[in-house]
Amino acid sequence: MADQQILWQLAIIFIKLSLIAIGGSNAALPAYRHEVVDVFHLMDDSTFTQLFAVAQLAPGPNVIVVTLIGWQVAGLWGAIVTTFAMLTPACLLAFFIGRFSKRFIGTESYKLVQNSLIPLAVGLILAGGFDLAHASYRSSMTLVITVLSILVIYFVRMNPIWIILGSALMTLSLSHLGLISF
Repeated sequence: MADQQILWQLAIIFIKLSLIAIGGSNAALPAYRHEVVDVFHLMDDSTFTQLFAVAQLAPGPNVIVVTLIGWQVAGLWGAIVTTFAMLTPACLLAFFIGRFSKRFIGTESYKLVQNSLIPLAVGLILAGGFDLAHASYRSSMTLVITVLSILVIYFVRMNPIWIILGSALMTLSLSHLGLISF
């Protein structure tokens, strides 16, 4: 079994972060990275980025990244603790807000709160993307791959999995040629 102190640390980190993940798990990505990489030094940027990539390739909800972080840090118990710590507070909050907000649906205040959460969620998700791009920066070539991926996503309507796979193949090829090092 994993060290109980690390399990408690993981629980506290993800209980806190579950309440700011407005717009989904990816919205809190910079906060996850900051806590597990910069504050508690539970892993390095490269490992974090790889876990995020695996979570994005896996079918299912984006919250899988939290489970993978727990697994990487503390094995099976870490995965269980981080998943429950991330989901429980957010689910309880959503439940109580859902029950409380029924009285206010249709009011101007409700519409104002609802409309203000949309740009907040978009901003948090964009911040997560920029944070991951910064963390995965290795050379000017990784910057070029990142910019090309963004442009393809923006201008071409295709499944993002092809862009991810294309970026991975391009990175592997450039690594083989010695233009990118890991």
